[in-house]
Amino acid sequence: MEFKFKTIRENVTAQIVEKKSKFIANMFYVETIEEADRIVKEIKKKYHDARHNCFAYILETGEQEGLLVKYNDDGEPSGTAGAPMLNILANEGLSNVLVIVTRYFGGILLGTGGLVRAYSEAVKEALNIASYVEKTKGNVVEIEIEYNDLDKVKYYLKQNNIKIVENTYKENVILKVEMRKEQLKEFTNNSKNMNFKIINYNILEEKNIEI
Repeated sequence: MEFKFKTIRENVTAQIVEKKSKFIANMFYVETIEEADRIVKEIKKKYHDARHNCFAYILETGEQEGLLVKYNDDGEPSGTAGAPMLNILANEGLSNVLVIVTRYFGGILLGTGGLVRAYSEAVKEALNIASYVEKTKGNVVEIEIEYNDLDKVKYYLKQNNIKIVENTYKENVILKVEMRKEQLKEFTNNSKNMNFKIINYNILEEKNIEI
């Protein structure tokens, strides 16, 4: 069974105002803890004059340990910001998503219930404008072919929903493509039986790719 997960297609920003407090939700697609932590630091620097920068994220490992989660209330009363934000991401079935909600205090206390609602609404507002994709574990692969095989290879890639991300024309044609694990296995196992010749192929990196 192919491993896959739901995530956001692009980063989004949304904003709500609750009793003069401004809540800015920035939502990011992330792949590693290091990337998430770096973005949190960047947002805190960007909104350095804000009272709070609360965050939550879910990362899909693709391994037996499953999901990695983390959240932080950044000075708000415990359980009023990070945890509700995380719950919304989880209830939407999202992975590899980081959301940071920045609060500019408006002078009116919201209480614990009001904070939970405000931080939750800010995340929901971001989700309302986000678009979604399914991703799976894959590889970026470099394929070298002859010029007279180019049309055949492009047809094969299109029929198998394999994305070409870069073309390089030298002595031969070099195609950089994104393949799911299953596609790469089929491609390498059947390359001798195809109606075109693969001069060489090279796996450049592992990457989460769109299905």
